Amino acid sequence: METPDPSPYPEAVEQQRRSLPIFQARGQLLAQLRNLDSAILIGETGSGKTTQIPQYLYEGGIGRQAVIAVTQPRRVAAISLATRVSDEKRTELGKLVGYTVRFDDVTSDNTKIKFLTDGMLLREAISDSLLRKYSCVILDEAHERTIHTDVLFGVVKAAQRRRKELGKLPLKVIVMSATMDVDLFSQYFNGAPVLYLEGRQHPIQIFYTKQPQQDYLHAALVSVFQIHQEAPCSQDILVFLTGQEEIEAMSRTCRDIAKHLPDGCPSMLVLPLYASLPYAQQLRVFQGAPKGCRKVIIATNIAETSITITGIKYVVDTGMVKAKKYNPDSGLEVLAVQRVSKTQAWQRTGRAGREDSGVCYRLYTEDEFEKFDKMTVPEIQRCNLASVMLQLLAMRVPDVLTFDFMSKPSPGGPPHGTSSSPARDQIRAAAKS
Repeated sequence: METPDPSPYPEAVEQQRRSLPIFQARGQLLAQLRNLDSAILIGETGSGKTTQIPQYLYEGGIGRQAVIAVTQPRRVAAISLATRVSDEKRTELGKLVGYTVRFDDVTSDNTKIKFLTDGMLLREAISDSLLRKYSCVILDEAHERTIHTDVLFGVVKAAQRRRKELGKLPLKVIVMSATMDVDLFSQYFNGAPVLYLEGRQHPIQIFYTKQPQQDYLHAALVSVFQIHQEAPCSQDILVFLTGQEEIEAMSRTCRDIAKHLPDGCPSMLVLPLYASLPYAQQLRVFQGAPKGCRKVIIATNIAETSITITGIKYVVDTGMVKAKKYNPDSGLEVLAVQRVSKTQAWQRTGRAGREDSGVCYRLYTEDEFEKFDKMTVPEIQRCNLASVMLQLLAMRVPDVLTFDFMSKPSPGGPPHGTSSSPARDQIRAAAKS
């Protein structure tokens, strides 16, 4: 085993790392992970697991034989996390630490810790199903259960098994989640042990509406300005809406109203946050507001778990989300606005208590909340699987229904493509060649 590098961090960065909840468990975690092929790691957003676990593995000499991969459902998370970890390692981004997202590869031959989107690792698996360049794959944000995430579970599990059968370098698999629904993950990865990390959650007051809200956008707007006129300007607000159109419209409205507030009210910095927003604009949510100004972030579910935003004291949760859904009547997949699950609601609430006590305004009644689904239905059970089928065929998996999914696609649910699909025929031909 290689000797771990001496700590190269300046005192301020080292102190910040040591202050994370995960630091106290560093030695125990390394001892456990060193001897495990697979592990399920549960820790709240803000515990430090995503930035620290790959560093701990590298510093402990685990996985240095090849690359440590850390997958993310969203590109903003992959880029921002790689940037943060490269800063902590005092190395130029793209050298020891890098990232790969669609249309942007910032890695080199020297990269040992690589953040990448689920989709990019799946693309790599098409040309190398054994994922030979990796010694460890960390599947982060596993609870999101996107189509790419679920397919990746099966791909990584198969690569781990085949490498063991062929006597090749073992592939260590670490599944990380912010939620406590762990039995499914553990069973799927052959009874993998579950390791728990303490978070840094402060008390949060939760307020429900007394009556159901017919117009959640108006209710959110009223809530934002009530908070803005009463709370100290150093306490920022995070509002959850469903998509770009809603977010941009509310951002404009907030800016317009803020211009006409009474004297003595702090100024307001309104920042949208959604997946298709240019990365440079997404970065603004991580930066502090000017003195005497409150930051109001209006976001999609991108802010639920993938990223940690400092300064949030108040969360305004509309209880709505835009999700992919297959419509059997039209035969099309649509983005439909629907209620969040209880798990999503609790994740949103948790954003308010990262640094101090917080407040969450739920714009629905407690009775309505009790009727929410407990968990979010995985995309694999509610979306069109044609694209998944093509990916699996490209990886020489003969039929989507024989693939080892964690949650099987519903036989009566969304279609898996048709045998007459030209793309399917082309990929079958390519797979045979």
